[in-house]
Amino acid sequence: MSKHRCARAAVLAWIAAGIVLAAHPQAAAQTRPQKPVAVVGDEAIYEQDFVPQIEAKVYKIRQQEYELKRQALEDVINKKLLRAEAEMWGVSAEEWLRQEVDSRVPTPTDEAVEQHFVSQMFRAGGQLTQSQDEIREQMKQAAVQAAREVYFQSLRAKAGVKILLLPPAHEVSYDPSRVRGNPDAPITLVEFSDFQCPYCEQAYTMVKVLLTKYDGKIKLAYRDLPLQEIQSNIHGAGEAARCAAEQGKFWEYHDRLFENQDEYGERAFKMFAEGLSLDAGLFSSCLESGKFKSQVQQDFQEGIRLGATGTPAFFINGIFVNGARPQYEFEEIIDALIATLD
Repeated sequence: MSKHRCARAAVLAWIAAGIVLAAHPQAAAQTRPQKPVAVVGDEAIYEQDFVPQIEAKVYKIRQQEYELKRQALEDVINKKLLRAEAEMWGVSAEEWLRQEVDSRVPTPTDEAVEQHFVSQMFRAGGQLTQSQDEIREQMKQAAVQAAREVYFQSLRAKAGVKILLLPPAHEVSYDPSRVRGNPDAPITLVEFSDFQCPYCEQAYTMVKVLLTKYDGKIKLAYRDLPLQEIQSNIHGAGEAARCAAEQGKFWEYHDRLFENQDEYGERAFKMFAEGLSLDAGLFSSCLESGKFKSQVQQDFQEGIRLGATGTPAFFINGIFVNGARPQYEFEEIIDALIATLD
């Protein structure tokens, strides 16, 4: 089977002193009695009667709000760090930034400007109105901005800054029978994944590290999002893993699938079952019956509804992380959630 397309952080501890700047609200609305928002005759109307129909649009607005807050927060952090650094040297923040960062960014060479100019001309179909001097200035400003970001990141690392302002969260359900780690852990990673996705295999290795690092504090819940086989009539890996779950070995089978992505199809699925000492007859009967195909499809549809158009897709206590992102991005969110529990 050919490999297909797979898609693609509460409280701010201020520098070393640990001053709280922001907190992520963990909604307790589910435990509160719902109040009607309208009454038609004798019939009450509640938010759950219409919110699911606009959920995607509402989440997009909340995400835009978060991004605005995140940018504003980072600007405040950068200004405080820069001011503290400049005061140690008895100069203004602006002068320190020019001295330590801007002045060290070289002016683009004539060759680099020429290459950029030609590239822009090509993209504009020969209608480029900017001069090479204007392009040189744009390139210099872009390089300065990039250098400033690197400098601010170094200041944050030195000061021990942690951004714990969290993105908005979805409500995401999962199957308790397919959970790895402490079932009572307060933080849940719901993963929508595809056993044939190479990026999912990378994430598989990374998640095992997270489960060890945050042992007892996080758990992993697996859900299926097979981007290709959902459209076919074959009995896929998601069904095979559920058949293994019937015999109490979902996670062993899950691991076997990810560690042997080059082997695929019913013959390989049955071979994996035999290697795990499953009852071969029961496994084959389960797989061939297609009894779990509808459940795999339900996972798929739920993942798409939540915006997971590629794999892997993670929801960390409902916070969407799209794709096989770097481990530190997961840790940033997990650390923030842990801080809200203290």
